[in-house]
Amino acid sequence: MKRSACFFALLAVWATSSPGQTDANFTNANQEYAQGHFKEAISSYEALVRAGQWSANLFYDLGNAYFRTGDFGRAILNYERALALERHHPEAAANLQIARDEARALELQQSWLERHLQFASVNQYCIAAAIAVWLAIFAVVILIFARRSIAVYAAYTLERGTDGSALAIVTGKEVQARLATADTANSVLALPAGSEVKILSTRGDWIYAALPNDLRGWIPAKNAEQVRL
Repeated sequence: MKRSACFFALLAVWATSSPGQTDANFTNANQEYAQGHFKEAISSYEALVRAGQWSANLFYDLGNAYFRTGDFGRAILNYERALALERHHPEAAANLQIARDEARALELQQSWLERHLQFASVNQYCIAAAIAVWLAIFAVVILIFARRSIAVYAAYTLERGTDGSALAIVTGKEVQARLATADTANSVLALPAGSEVKILSTRGDWIYAALPNDLRGWIPAKNAEQVRL
């Protein structure tokens, strides 16, 4: 834990000196963080999030503040949101791994296609897919259908896969995924705070989700938040 605290202290300096972030509320939140008033900083950062003033650095700083209060689930959630806005954010990626290690959070396994498609956006792949389709017009019909199928699956994977809009982070502590929508139903898997799940459907106050270890189960909706707002 000492190593993590030192790392976050150093990165807090970077956050407060980032150029272009002169908004008074953001500056005030950073000052509260620097003074060790982490709960007050969280309140100020969250107000900016609710106002729609999103940026990778805002979510990164919010993640740092949650980490310092020991709320690893929401720390991981906000590091993930920072990376969703800015895929190559080395500080957020580094702190995400530290928070996962501290929380012993479980991660979803990426498919082979997800691992190879994660370096570009959905729009970039749609453009590439469209070009491929036009080129395929001059080829065999079966090849056209094959390319279209791959393009559709690629777009689906990017949106619904482990980096897509269905990705959620467990924010509750020691949440039990269950076989049915009842607190008395048998447990499928214990999910430490910060664990990844993929939302498949909802029913009332429950989420049916794909879980780590290729399992499925129901978890209370209040105990998980989607990465993409």
